Amino acid sequence: MQAKLSGREEQALAVRPTNNPEAYDAYLRGVAFEAHSGATIYNEDWDLQEKAAGFYERAVQLDPNFAIAWARLSRMDTALYSNSVAHPTARGDAAKRALETAQKLDPNSPETLLSLSYYQWAVLHDFGPSKILLERVRNMWPGNSEVYWVFGKVARGEGRWDQSIAYYEQCLTLDPRNVGFLMDAAWTYTMLRRFPDALRLYDRALDILPNSLEIMAAKANIYQAQGRLQEAAKLLSGVKEYAPGGGIKFFQLRLERNYSEAIRTGQARLAHPFASEFEKATAQYDVAHMQFLAGDKTGAKATAKQARDILEQLSKDHPDDWRFAEKLSQVCAIMGDKDSALSGAQRAIVLGGPRTLNAYLAAGMEENMAFVQMIVGDKRQAISILTRLLKTPYDSRFYGGPSTLALLRIDPLWDPLRADPDFQKLCQEKQP
Repeated sequence: MQAKLSGREEQALAVRPTNNPEAYDAYLRGVAFEAHSGATIYNEDWDLQEKAAGFYERAVQLDPNFAIAWARLSRMDTALYSNSVAHPTARGDAAKRALETAQKLDPNSPETLLSLSYYQWAVLHDFGPSKILLERVRNMWPGNSEVYWVFGKVARGEGRWDQSIAYYEQCLTLDPRNVGFLMDAAWTYTMLRRFPDALRLYDRALDILPNSLEIMAAKANIYQAQGRLQEAAKLLSGVKEYAPGGGIKFFQLRLERNYSEAIRTGQARLAHPFASEFEKATAQYDVAHMQFLAGDKTGAKATAKQARDILEQLSKDHPDDWRFAEKLSQVCAIMGDKDSALSGAQRAIVLGGPRTLNAYLAAGMEENMAFVQMIVGDKRQAISILTRLLKTPYDSRFYGGPSTLALLRIDPLWDPLRADPDFQKLCQEKQP
């Protein structure tokens, strides 16, 4: 290839990160699992990330001076912290410990600085210092794709969508077969409602992992957003509810108004163990909501009460966690507790916005408020919020992307609004 390397690059290649072959083998296995962990983007199964972290831990046990492995371990623990509802504090502490070790061993290496930037962004929610460090790492390591990936995530969180897309395309140019990058970039396009671009990237991911049910589910989610339910159903035929990608399958049953099957599969799921109490409460709410949509108000309240008991305790134990407040607001709405539902939805907005610094996430909490207001009877305000959100890129609380006019037209979730003239007029419009 006759590649020309800079002096810094030649020095980096000459450095041996560890003299322990077993440690290096564990490290490479961690890298491999990490590269494919992004195939799961709907917070359903983080097994690959757990495996990656486990191999990095094995690497540093075998060689405590393996600085790059410590840096990678910190980044993996940071990612698990961001996605965890079971033990987020423990993961954050683990990420900090691994980072501090990497800093002691090799404080100025690009790997260590990148891990520090990622920690500042994802754990401390401090975008400013994170971006300064990223610029420094980019100058040191111009060919590293992960730098542009973190740049893209930071820009997306700040609502700089065009810049975010440019960063994602750059990291895919540098690392075109990284499934994690492909999925994250596709999800970004999805929130922008640039569905053809998202489908293009999902197809690229399927070329790499042709049997991935999770990627098929992600692609099916695009078809759902476009109202193409038959095409979505074909892609979801092999996906099991509550397996990786199963949330999209469960959502498909709602769109098809197949409540009996949704309730059956949801109740079957409740008979199995859960990774966390929050996951259990979420599954209980899913069943309660399907019972509610099916007209079984008594059954819905009984199931919702089980979820409420768990969520109230979680909210007491973790008063600053917006996720518990948000889900509790939905449960209270199903139970007919208007005041608790509205206060919970508002609390989620207050807690989530400043803590996450993610523009797309904050908009999703507003959508949750629209749902609660609709259930408790404030249809005018709900329609107003939905009208605004149709023009906003965001991460929905009810879909695997933003709301669309196609979804508003077919989703029974919004049936209480169907007789309203303003909602009927909204559904007749063209998607912005």
